[in-house]
Amino acid sequence: MKTATPGTGAAKERTGPFTTISGRPIEALYTPKDIASLDYDRDLANPGAFPYTRGIHPTGYRGKLWTMRQFAGFGTPEETNERYTQLLEAGGTGLSVAFDLPTLMGRDPDHELSLGEVGKCGVNVTSLADMETLFEGIDLAGITTSMTINSPASMIFAMYLVVAEQQGASWPSLSGTIQNDILKEFIAQKEYIYPPRPSMRLITDVFSFCAANVPRWNTISVSGYHIREAGATAAQELAFTLRDGVEYVQYGVDAGLDVDEFSPRLSFFFNSHSDFFEEIAKYRAARRIWAHVMRDRFKARDPRSWQLRFHAQTAGVSLTAQQPYNNVVRTALQAMAAVLGGAQSLHTNSLDEALALPTADAATLALRTQQIIAYETGVANIVDPLGGSYFIEKLTRDLEEETLAHFDTIDRMGGMVEAIEKGYPQREIANSAYRFQQSVEQREKLVVGVNDFVAENEGPIGILYIDESASARQLEKLDRLRKTRDNGRVRRALDALKAGARGTANTMPLLVDAVRAYATVGEMCDALRQVWGEYEETPII
Repeated sequence: MKTATPGTGAAKERTGPFTTISGRPIEALYTPKDIASLDYDRDLANPGAFPYTRGIHPTGYRGKLWTMRQFAGFGTPEETNERYTQLLEAGGTGLSVAFDLPTLMGRDPDHELSLGEVGKCGVNVTSLADMETLFEGIDLAGITTSMTINSPASMIFAMYLVVAEQQGASWPSLSGTIQNDILKEFIAQKEYIYPPRPSMRLITDVFSFCAANVPRWNTISVSGYHIREAGATAAQELAFTLRDGVEYVQYGVDAGLDVDEFSPRLSFFFNSHSDFFEEIAKYRAARRIWAHVMRDRFKARDPRSWQLRFHAQTAGVSLTAQQPYNNVVRTALQAMAAVLGGAQSLHTNSLDEALALPTADAATLALRTQQIIAYETGVANIVDPLGGSYFIEKLTRDLEEETLAHFDTIDRMGGMVEAIEKGYPQREIANSAYRFQQSVEQREKLVVGVNDFVAENEGPIGILYIDESASARQLEKLDRLRKTRDNGRVRRALDALKAGARGTANTMPLLVDAVRAYATVGEMCDALRQVWGEYEETPII
């Protein structure tokens, strides 16, 4: 039933529909009746207390600001290293590595499928030599690094560890995140190599290895970002992301790991989309759901296992090629939602990313957006300022209930791997994406500069262009590497990796040995392709 419009008399409303960007109906007014069943101690509690709805730290950003992490990578390691230096000098407090498509797919630059893709959507990293260049002059023990890579995550992580070792940094001193989330690749992004079950083995190997050797490292960033970018609603992003997290914990437990030994190092990665209040409620619901899952479902005893820590990135899919300077406003509002929702780290997209990889000036402006929010708006001075809002609390509860309904459906299927094999999340997302596109085309949802407030004869905007010279340089370096390294040592390391993959050995030490021998990403991935094969998706209609 629709609630009364504020005020008296027959007040008129604009023509609806009044819904969130996900299509959730929104009432005109929310009152205490909407949250009458809410119990403060049970459902909210103070920040830093179970179920962490209001945040995992009692002091919020008064204790520590979020990490300002700018996603960057293009062309060669030399070019990207220069961009990292610029971002750090501009006040960035963390690095986030974007890899190109050949690296993401486990292919070397000389593979036929790499043609035209080297360095285009991120930096090309082929071997330890490239990783050495990528982080030259950057103290890995003194900065946190996030690396957005999934199928070859173990290989890239092994390279990072060896570079840190070369710098004299101990592995226990390192902190950062490897995305390492293969389930969302099967669901949304489609950058997979191996079938689901051996892919999950690589992930649990990282869990075990890091628990013993790299205890401060976040071993996985369970990612809803790409699920949302593929067209999911806020509730679907929340449900499928958290249920992926449940699957990873279950696989770790089934592999013989103590839940409190590895789960505190799981982190999450959410989209921060354009519907301001829906996004804030989503993050609050995520913390509450995860706290109950870990305490009640997995019987975790360590409070760190109950606490959901997350990185947020503003919505790339919301950026428009039309009137690109409007994207600065979109990004600022999306970033504010992430901050009010309690993100531990944040990336703000650049205004030109609907057209190309960001220029240095655009990336700096995106960083400045975060700094203005942190230091000029006052929002970092108070913990969870929207807690107790009738609307926010009702929306948080609604998203929680819809998420748990998806959990029940997936549990009945046998788990997330089985649900993916049946095509359940893929179909749900495809249907949501179709409904949203219809709403834009029918002008039920307005996108400024696209289907309303359109400007004619827009002037050009300067963009970053990556030519084929990056590919030529990477091919030259690869040729030189293969001529100068100990190829016998490489063969022995790759043979050991294949033998370990056929058995039950942890693959991480074997990958570290192969990296030290300067085996390439493609060679290591091909060694495992020979054992496990490649995954081919069944089309979902």
